[in-house]
Amino acid sequence: MDQILHTVGEIVNTHGIRGELKIVPHTDFAEERFAKGSKLVIVASNGAKTEVTVQSSRLNKKVYIILFKDFTNINEVEKFKGSLLKIDEKYQDDLEDDEYYYHEIIGCMVETEEGEQLGEIIEILSPGANDVWVINRPKNKQLLIPVIDDVVLEVDVANKKVIVSLMEGLLDE
Repeated sequence: MDQILHTVGEIVNTHGIRGELKIVPHTDFAEERFAKGSKLVIVASNGAKTEVTVQSSRLNKKVYIILFKDFTNINEVEKFKGSLLKIDEKYQDDLEDDEYYYHEIIGCMVETEEGEQLGEIIEILSPGANDVWVINRPKNKQLLIPVIDDVVLEVDVANKKVIVSLMEGLLDE
């Protein structure tokens, strides 16, 4: 398995005794990623990989309850707790011009339209109306940037660079 994998969820617990798992999604395409027949890879903390196919899934309080084919009881899936669910890059869809996958944004360097380096995007939060990018600033506290048109001016994923316009109050130290 030398494919490029991207995280789409985290296995946080088992559910019941039939082999179902609770998955916290790390994707904007959870319904598609966890649909019946989807092919995923479970990556354990020790690096072990297990290819799986979704047999059934349902959303329950922001967590997906998923049953994978060939797993029928809790004893078979207990070992997957704490593992990541990933998708092979070949299963990713092309996006519109102004849309990006999380893995394309994480690691981008952020600078203001005046050229001031702010730091690197280390996390994406989804609290509600819009995403928020967490910028790691080595000598300052983290900066939270709302992903809205007035703030994010340009995204260049090829060069891992984002240009922003800081609204008043965003950079208060």
